[in-house]
Amino acid sequence: MGKKKTPKGIGVKKEENFSEWYSELVKKAELADLRYNVKGFVCYRPWAAITIKKMFDLFEECLERKGHLPIVMPSLIPESNFKKEAEHVEGFTPEVFWVTEAGESEKFEEKLALRPTSETAIYPMYSYWIRSYNDLPFKRYQAGQVWRYEGKSTRPFLRAREFHWIEAHNVFASKKEALNQVKEDMETTKEMLTDEFGLSFIFFERPQWDKFSGAESTYAADALMDSGRVIQLPSTHFIGQGFAKVFDVKFKDKDGKEKYGYITCYGPAISRIFGAMIAIHGDDQGLVLPFKISPLQVVVVPIVYDEKKKEILSKAEKIGEMLSYSYRVKVDERDDISPGEKFNIWEMKGVPFRIEIGPKDLENNQAVIVRRYDGKKFFVGVKELEGKLRKLSEAYTKELRELHQQRFENLIEKCHSIDEVKKAINRGKIACAGFCSIDHDGEKCAEVIEKETGGKVRGCRLDKEDISFDKCIVCGKKAHKTVYIAKDY
Repeated sequence: MGKKKTPKGIGVKKEENFSEWYSELVKKAELADLRYNVKGFVCYRPWAAITIKKMFDLFEECLERKGHLPIVMPSLIPESNFKKEAEHVEGFTPEVFWVTEAGESEKFEEKLALRPTSETAIYPMYSYWIRSYNDLPFKRYQAGQVWRYEGKSTRPFLRAREFHWIEAHNVFASKKEALNQVKEDMETTKEMLTDEFGLSFIFFERPQWDKFSGAESTYAADALMDSGRVIQLPSTHFIGQGFAKVFDVKFKDKDGKEKYGYITCYGPAISRIFGAMIAIHGDDQGLVLPFKISPLQVVVVPIVYDEKKKEILSKAEKIGEMLSYSYRVKVDERDDISPGEKFNIWEMKGVPFRIEIGPKDLENNQAVIVRRYDGKKFFVGVKELEGKLRKLSEAYTKELRELHQQRFENLIEKCHSIDEVKKAINRGKIACAGFCSIDHDGEKCAEVIEKETGGKVRGCRLDKEDISFDKCIVCGKKAHKTVYIAKDY
């Protein structure tokens, strides 16, 4: 029987057609199947599901280490709950899936919203659970799914009508404590996205017209891609006391008086972060996964010839067994495809390291480590193999992030006019420009920018800003802010 043929890499280059490249990678790496017969709903296949599960585990461990406790809330929210906060309902109603009947004939007296976000489900319960200042700070999170009727075209993981996320909802006695939680959320985002997932991003304070519906202020991490487009990743919101007053979330303070709590919420969309990793780290050979969350971290490929087959397979198995105590390892002993085709398969899957063992390696008592993200080979004695792999694996995700950071810094372009912004965006850049205000006074200028350039005002960066301007590029008034403008996914 002839050996199976496996196509190598992606049929279109990432830099030439990102959309086709992304779709082909999702299919060839067996991450998702789009053939489910409800539009915008995606079937996650095992390789993606395992990776996303590991991402959830890391995020949840981090949140619990920082004092959050898990809860599980209902997925259905009564319309009466949903309508209590006017700004919130106005922002989310166009995206809601409604449940109106059950069984064969029972019509509900009240519509039930299929959870688009959980504020209006959680805060009514907080009014029961929080009684005294001794209950504060009250930090809870849930991991699950939310459903939004996304009107734009969908893309698996990046944009869908059902996505998987974590949302943390916290209550504090003072505004200062709540704002400190927002800072902690940003630190958590860095700890996860940068240290574990190898992603570079900028945290922006969103303009008032683009904040979370019902919040006083929103801060969001935008990951920047080679295409010049950005994708919003975790966002954290200072809700203030608006929802607390609507849902009666209050506590009796030390002075015996009842007071409303200050609320924050934090929402890392895990499936979207996974999509961002596909888009940012992936290359023309396929997926590139950070080390800690890859379903397999090492694959051992024996390069066998008939006269040495038994010895090579035996050595490969011993190497696999030795490494299995520290890593997730597979020895690929299949004999119906060639070693080269195995290389292609595991490169497509994004496995961080491949170890090759062939006749010459057997003679020299060595093996070859191949690093996925750059294809570099390391010839290592078998006795030194474990130590060398440990050093390479410890640096792997950091090096991925540094590669992304270097590319990203070259994407930012300083602009002094709308025409310059338009040209920058058309060249795949992220424009940086002077702006009058990110309060509602600046919304009309932002609308002009979007109409003329196709880019959106993402906001003001929260880290050190070293670029300044004299005038707003739209109205010509004094520039009180430096903003970043980009197309998004």
